[in-house]
Amino acid sequence: MHITSEPLGSREQIIAALDHLDHVLPGQGPIHDFVHHNTIHGFQHLPFEQALAAYEALTGTFGYLPEAQNREFYQQGRINDRDLFAALAHNPQLQSEQIVGTAGDLTITRKDIYRIAMLFDLQPLTVSQLNWQIEELDALGTVQADVPEQVRRRLLANSTDQSAGVRQLWESISDKLGLEQVNLHPENMLDLSLDQAEVWLEKIHSSDPDSSGLTLHQRMRQQAAASLDELLAQLGDGITLRGFVLALSGIDILYSVRPQMIRICASALDEGVAAWQLPERSRLGLYAAWRATAQYDMSPFLHDLPGWQQIVAESPEDAVDTIIQQLTQLEIPHDKWEGYLQRLALELPGWSGLINWRQHHPQYHAENDAAPKLADYLAIRLILDRLWLNQACHETWKIEAKLSSLQFYFRKNLSEFMVRSQLYQGGLPEYLTQPAESLISRTGSERHKQSDWQQLADLVWTWQFSPMAETNAGSCGFNGGWRLFRLCQHLGLNAAYVQQLQQKDLQQMLALLDEFNLTERSKVWLDAYEYHYREELFQALRANHNRGRWARRDKRPQAQVVFCIDEREESIRRHLEEINPAIETLGAAGFFGIPMNYKGLDDHHRTALCPVVVTPAHEVDEIPRKGADEVLHAHNSGRNLYKRLAYLLNQSLRRNVLLSYAAIDALAPFTLTTLLSKTFLPTYFNAANSNLRQSILREVPTELLFTAADTAGPATPENPRLGFTTTEQADRLAGFLRNAGLTYGFAPIVCFMAHGSTSQNNPHEAAHDCGACSGRRGGPNARVFAAMANRPEVRALLVQRGIVIPEDSWFVGAEHDTSSDVVTWYDVEDVPQKLRSAFDDCQTCVLQARAASAQERCRRFFSARNPASPEAAMRHVTNRSNDLSQVRPEYGHATNASAVIGRRSVTQGIFLDRRAFLISYDATQDPDGKLLENVLLTVGPVGAGINLEYYFSTINNERFGCGTKIPHNIIGLFGVMEGASSDLRTGLPKQMVEIHEAVRLQIVVEARTSVLGEIYGRQESLRELIGGGWVLLSAIDPDSGEISVFERGVGFVPWQAEVEELSVVEKSVDCYQGLSVPVSPVLVKQPEELGV
Repeated sequence: MHITSEPLGSREQIIAALDHLDHVLPGQGPIHDFVHHNTIHGFQHLPFEQALAAYEALTGTFGYLPEAQNREFYQQGRINDRDLFAALAHNPQLQSEQIVGTAGDLTITRKDIYRIAMLFDLQPLTVSQLNWQIEELDALGTVQADVPEQVRRRLLANSTDQSAGVRQLWESISDKLGLEQVNLHPENMLDLSLDQAEVWLEKIHSSDPDSSGLTLHQRMRQQAAASLDELLAQLGDGITLRGFVLALSGIDILYSVRPQMIRICASALDEGVAAWQLPERSRLGLYAAWRATAQYDMSPFLHDLPGWQQIVAESPEDAVDTIIQQLTQLEIPHDKWEGYLQRLALELPGWSGLINWRQHHPQYHAENDAAPKLADYLAIRLILDRLWLNQACHETWKIEAKLSSLQFYFRKNLSEFMVRSQLYQGGLPEYLTQPAESLISRTGSERHKQSDWQQLADLVWTWQFSPMAETNAGSCGFNGGWRLFRLCQHLGLNAAYVQQLQQKDLQQMLALLDEFNLTERSKVWLDAYEYHYREELFQALRANHNRGRWARRDKRPQAQVVFCIDEREESIRRHLEEINPAIETLGAAGFFGIPMNYKGLDDHHRTALCPVVVTPAHEVDEIPRKGADEVLHAHNSGRNLYKRLAYLLNQSLRRNVLLSYAAIDALAPFTLTTLLSKTFLPTYFNAANSNLRQSILREVPTELLFTAADTAGPATPENPRLGFTTTEQADRLAGFLRNAGLTYGFAPIVCFMAHGSTSQNNPHEAAHDCGACSGRRGGPNARVFAAMANRPEVRALLVQRGIVIPEDSWFVGAEHDTSSDVVTWYDVEDVPQKLRSAFDDCQTCVLQARAASAQERCRRFFSARNPASPEAAMRHVTNRSNDLSQVRPEYGHATNASAVIGRRSVTQGIFLDRRAFLISYDATQDPDGKLLENVLLTVGPVGAGINLEYYFSTINNERFGCGTKIPHNIIGLFGVMEGASSDLRTGLPKQMVEIHEAVRLQIVVEARTSVLGEIYGRQESLRELIGGGWVLLSAIDPDSGEISVFERGVGFVPWQAEVEELSVVEKSVDCYQGLSVPVSPVLVKQPEELGV
């Protein structure tokens, strides 16, 4: 049946709602195409703080680091009082210097109260917690254990008896504010006297004059009706019908729906694991294919649900029409549809997010031909929800799962609503919880034993207004009194001081604690943490002014190595320059200005190697070199054999009913031996495996096909062309070299060093690859850049563009494996003989530097145990990347904190602890800032995406990240789950972020503030990132070295801080030897300081 009677407006509303979900759902694609991005990308149009608040309102997920972690950083010295006071002063709304009150010789300011609220727990207590403090910890007889010794001495200066002094303080606070003392225990409610109840009811009556003349039961029904209205109002924007039923029955249908949604979606999206995939998924689409095959499903889950055949059969063929039909059947108000679909999608954000990503990336090359749409997913989900909701509502209340039925039932049975809603909120004391559970078990609903329901509902309602109920804690002495009690102790205020304060002073203190809530405190913690790092970085940059090499290439470098901007390359660059000061290193986005669709020799399809915001218009192929036909034939034969064996073992045997068990038993010893070898003998196993693989897949000498005829037609993203014309190559190279400031002084050997990562048993391996290459290895980009730069025709055109590359300069492409620290060199056989010696020298220095960098990396690996030599460190990282059991093959971007855009002289000579993205740019060659604008537009989104994903996955790894790797299972080769029935886990695993310090990226640009201001005004995307506070911007004047800080809403302001003496070491190893914690910036001696 196909619905045609729905108005056009309904379809448009649903389609608009589905489009809006693209801004709310996770933006992560398949796991093998992992690209770092802002986890809450849909809120990036808002300022940072507002975005976190909006996301928390939508999902309930807090957007800052837990306060306990911030306090631990304070104890470690990663945050100090200077940082806290600077952060407080940075927010004028806090009025941190305002005086709150004076008592004797003490003046209390807001700043004092804020500091104590941040460092110590001043939160309200429940009755049980207060009883524990008094009875077990003697809170009214001893000073609080966390009060510092200096403050403790002042607090007890005029008291010989600690117990008496502390009790007097408690009594003084209580008397001053007239706070109510609580001496009741919750179980005393069982013997509640009529007088006590009347006292409470009188208080309720005085606060609600409209309730005059009503009996206790009538008041209960009045509140229950209001609470029911509030719960109903949440439908759509706050909860789905699943949430409504859960709140009143404790039954969560998601436990039943989720496994079925996983079965359906995993079968449809599978890319090589499932033996059987959803039939007709390509021709019909996800929803229609499921609808057509549901009746043949061997799983009996549908057969237990009432009316499933009729509901499925009556559903329309079109997914959008089905959504409309199901929302209508559930009687969700029309104006709530968008919010309802949003809530439904966010109940399984991983699965709905991936399907949404696939819908918006139709060019994605999947191993199957599925083309899923978010409407398909939600149509299936609504049908399954309706089926299980019908079952839950019928079994619990004998009604149909639709809004009018539920509303009518509970308006008629308000006593049952009161009992159920309070019970399943979990706020009832034990003496009420047990009768409620017993009553529900015995009667099921208020249709039976109505008087029992009414009596219990009245007791529940009365409890809510007792002094012991948490909902009424605001007026209790143990709430405000306890918080002031602890605050006064930390301020050093004894009873005598408190008596000198006015009541309004104490009330203001309490109000400040309420206003300075967790969110406000967390903002200050984050600002203080970032301020601490910024000050250390700026001190080092100021001290290094005019120390660093390569401000100008007055002398020709012996070699130049252009690395990716990746902060992991900071250490190898630093070590390389220490090993050979005549080598210059540069940094640029790792696609090196060559966006392309690349196809390797053995690839099935092309992959984009460029930032995700760029769509390539050119294609590059890897092809065999001339004369390699025989080797190619042997390679292809071995590859086909390998594929047939892999398919036989992984797929065919599983489908054969007769042979599968026998084959598994026969292969088990070999599989076990392989597993044990990979785990305990990774070095030997990988050597043997590599030899075996090379004997089967003979290595083919290759080259790149990247040049198109100058007469070729235009290349567009819609119609990409194989190869770049010579003119296009010259334009690409000229643009890149100008952006990097490499327009003169070319060395004999110019190496472009891309990067990738290799590890075993690591579903998130792509997350370690190059972010500027769409989460893939950047080796092909480095290789094609070098090949282009070596063409005489291209060099001739570069001369016309003002860039002269000497004839005795040769470009070489390479790739650095950031996990194993292996370096792969491309097309080495093409290096001219006369430059062979220069290349060998460069290669030797690079290999020494990568070993030194490996040793530096090992200080953060517990199992490495500080290798004594670079050679030992290389063995460790190589084994680590090949270890099947290793969950931390590398830490990826876990140390990122800053990005420096400028000449190498700005940072050369500073130990930056692998925390800085280093981007080459020469402001002296760019007076109008046009080149800088291009650099910022390229590296800004890439750096921000990496930094923000690490930020969010660190602050709450369970909600923003994907949790620990230990229980992860790969599903369909496109994602990971926990076990077999969880949501798809998005974000980064715990093992990738456990050493990360969650700060926003501090971008420092060597440029005049006037130039940066003009760029900021022109580029909306940069205003969103910088003006919104998603990244932090500062500037270093190219001439004076003066530093300015960008303040939101103000502009650039000079950085003014007292000069601090920095440590100076001879070599990088002296900075971190024996340390496993983050190291502050340190100056490294230059050759002339060492007498070289």
